Amino acid sequence: MPIAKKNLEKILAENFPSAKIEVIALVDDDNHYSVKIIDKIFAGKTRVEQHKLVNNALKEILGDVLHAMQLKTSPN
Repeated sequence: MPIAKKNLEKILAENFPSAKIEVIALVDDDNHYSVKIIDKIFAGKTRVEQHKLVNNALKEILGDVLHAMQLKTSPN
């Protein structure tokens, strides 16, 4: 079951309200995305810790609704 780009952006914006978020569809199937999130919340955290924060925010859709996601995170 795919997720529309705008719905993915909404979930991310709700969980990271002060972040700069960029979502790019890799394939036109609402199932493969490249996501870039820049947020101060990631400062001082390892890349694994940053990705865990994002994965936790998306836990309801990862693996079921959202099939594939390239993820880049940064504090600045």
